[in-house]
Amino acid sequence: MRIEYKSFLFGRFGQLLAVLWTIFLSQAWAQRNLRPDAIPKPDPQAQLKTFVMDEGLEVNLFASDPMISKPIGMNWDEQGRLWVVSSRLYPQIKPGERSDDKVIVLEDSNADGVADKSTVFAENLIIPTGIMPGDGGAYVANSTEILFLRDIDGDLREDERDVVLSGFGTEDTHHIIHAFRGGPDGMLYFNQSIYIHSHVETPYGVRRLLAGGIWHYRPESGELEVFSRGFVNSWGHIFDRYGQSFATDGAYGEGINYVFPGSVFVTAHSSKKILRGLNPGQPKHCGLEVVNSSHFPAEWQGNLITNDFRGHRVNRFVISESGSGYVSRQAPDLIRTSHSAFRPIDVKIGPDGALYIADWYNPIIQHGEVDFRDPRRDHVHGRIWRVTYKGRKLSSKPRLAGQSVPVIVDQLRSEDGYTRHFAKRRLRQEDQGKVKQALGKLALRNGISSEDKLEILWAHQSVNHLEETLLRELLVDQDHRIRAAAVRVIYHWHKRMKDALELLGVAAVDAHPQVRLEAVSALRQLGGIDAFRKMLPVFGMQKDKNLDFALWLAARELQEAWLPALE
Repeated sequence: MRIEYKSFLFGRFGQLLAVLWTIFLSQAWAQRNLRPDAIPKPDPQAQLKTFVMDEGLEVNLFASDPMISKPIGMNWDEQGRLWVVSSRLYPQIKPGERSDDKVIVLEDSNADGVADKSTVFAENLIIPTGIMPGDGGAYVANSTEILFLRDIDGDLREDERDVVLSGFGTEDTHHIIHAFRGGPDGMLYFNQSIYIHSHVETPYGVRRLLAGGIWHYRPESGELEVFSRGFVNSWGHIFDRYGQSFATDGAYGEGINYVFPGSVFVTAHSSKKILRGLNPGQPKHCGLEVVNSSHFPAEWQGNLITNDFRGHRVNRFVISESGSGYVSRQAPDLIRTSHSAFRPIDVKIGPDGALYIADWYNPIIQHGEVDFRDPRRDHVHGRIWRVTYKGRKLSSKPRLAGQSVPVIVDQLRSEDGYTRHFAKRRLRQEDQGKVKQALGKLALRNGISSEDKLEILWAHQSVNHLEETLLRELLVDQDHRIRAAAVRVIYHWHKRMKDALELLGVAAVDAHPQVRLEAVSALRQLGGIDAFRKMLPVFGMQKDKNLDFALWLAARELQEAWLPALE
């Protein structure tokens, strides 16, 4: 990963921007000059015939209009239902027009890979851009606010609507908060983009994010904080098997971006120094998923899947460790097509281990190139495609609802990320005393791996329980990835721990740079002169670009503590 000062942006980086601007103009004119007779017929089967698949893959239509239309974002629930936010109004509501955007739930009741039921869970939303089912309802990004839509009687329809957070900016509708992602720690992560200015009231004071970045929110306590800043239009964020974050950008050509707490990227407000992506010169990407599915072969595990929505294709990247961070290599595309209305914008692993791709389906995209109300814009169609690997058994859909707490806890050992994720989310709804007891017993069972124990620690975090004994064990694990993940837990829990400073001081001089990077980030969050003293040895150790940036940021943000002491 490279780091650039903003003063350099008008050198080689400026040349890159000029190239990207030329490409932008060519695409803009292509859309403006689009002839009606060049717009393809909206037949899903005809579209399917144009797809060129990577070797070993096959695709089928999971759902299409009229079951759904204009899918913007989607997420699964623990029962294997796909929740989709849909907007006919996008990109802008007309004066006097009634809002009728929806949350739609898709079900595949006979497990044949095709949705056979579509339910309208909620209506009268205004350009919803994110959805996260759970806690007896669903969290929805609704322009300037996050709503919680509660289903009281279990009929899969909204009964109550509460505003849980408000004050998010709405300067541009394709930059408003979006990309809802459940973290391994039980928090809700979501993004916003460059032109948005948010000032959000919380029980802990106003939280602000000017321009782009990634937020995280803990629903049960109301805690909202900024995780990372920057990006132009970051419509993609995932966590890998060890809790490390990656993001994509829908309006910038850097490919995959490695994200850690406090990391800062292009366009961040008032930033003097930024991080760069792992694939400079790559096209704009929308949506992001990591393959952690027993349905796919071993060489696919940990690969990142994202969408080149302008190029009508779905990309795959292979990620490898490098120092404190990663390097990224592009692999063959999953899907390529010449179909001009194929606009893949979101991708998720389903309960069967297959990849599901939301197709916005529109020959006209973006705001600046074509008038908001251009009649060629498609406001009706949309598809969800399902990608499977030939000849391989599908993953087993977990049964979580109605199961005992020990049975749910045992699912934390699954080889499928979907199952582990929803086991943790289900535990949030169970008796907390039983949950803690079952997690403690599993951690002591023979044959439990370090990866299993990390999932157990995250499960404690998901139910907001401080489990220090297991945390301390993982801080000294032989695997540096486990140690780094444990330090990230301290980043979130440090206010509740008496000796967080001492533990982070040990991690700061760890043999592996990724652990040191997490320690520096956590010490910066802790703040104060004592925290800065703990990170001083790192300045004298071998550093790569990520560590250099983290130390620079910590020194800058904590200078009111260390500078008077130095003087």
